[in-house]
Order: sequence, then structure tokens, then C-alpha cells
Amino acid sequence: MAEQRFYGTGKRKTAVARVWLQPGTGVVTINKRSLDAYIDRETSKMVITQPLVMTGTYGKLDVMVNVFGGGGSGQAGAIRHGISKALLEFNPEFREVLKRAGFITRDSRVKERKKYGRRSARARFQYSKR
Repeated sequence: MAEQRFYGTGKRKTAVARVWLQPGTGVVTINKRSLDAYIDRETSKMVITQPLVMTGTYGKLDVMVNVFGGGGSGQAGAIRHGISKALLEFNPEFREVLKRAGFITRDSRVKERKKYGRRSARARFQYSKR
């Protein structure tokens, strides 16, 4: 019998993460590199492991992630969202815990586009009477 794998897609800002979970020893691999090699900030590492810790599956599931787009913070958020969705596929009973923590909801906040006739999205050019 083939090993069971559970899939989830996570998004945050412009980052997209494809996440696969499978029973194992708790190894987290991001873009074919270890978690420590790929991510520098401790807060980002904590954000990524939050859904696993909250559901009590940290150290029991191997996580394989393919992430692209965005920056470090956006990628960490996308990975967390993807892990949460994959955990729901793994065990639907985790839904209440993850929903209460706000991990299932896609964070739709993105950068507002620059408009013509303005310096940025909302700021105007300096006005001078003369």
C-alpha cells in the first residue's frame, strides 16, 4: 500500500504554498531545504509550526512544502494556511481548533495598487497655489 499523503494549498499576499503531509518523524522541508536552512526568523518558524502544535501533530507528521512568490513573512503565512488545510484533510475533527485560531481563513489583505495622478495608492502630489 502506498503511503498516505494529504495536500493543502495556502495563500498569503502574493505567496502561494503547496503543502503535503505524511506520517513520519516531524521533518519540515521547504523547497527541498530544511526549515532552519530556508527560514532565518524565529517568528516565521513559529508561525509555520503553529497549526501542528495546536493540533498535537508536531513531530508526528512530515511536512513537504513548495512555496513561491512574496517575501519571507508572506511565505510563512502561506505555509501556515496550507498546513492548516492539509490537516483538515488528514483529520476533519481539527476544524474547530484551527477555525478558532483563524488559520483556515485566507488573509485577503494585499498591497493596494498605485493610481494615476497620484504619488502612490492614496498619497497625492504636493499641492502649491503658485
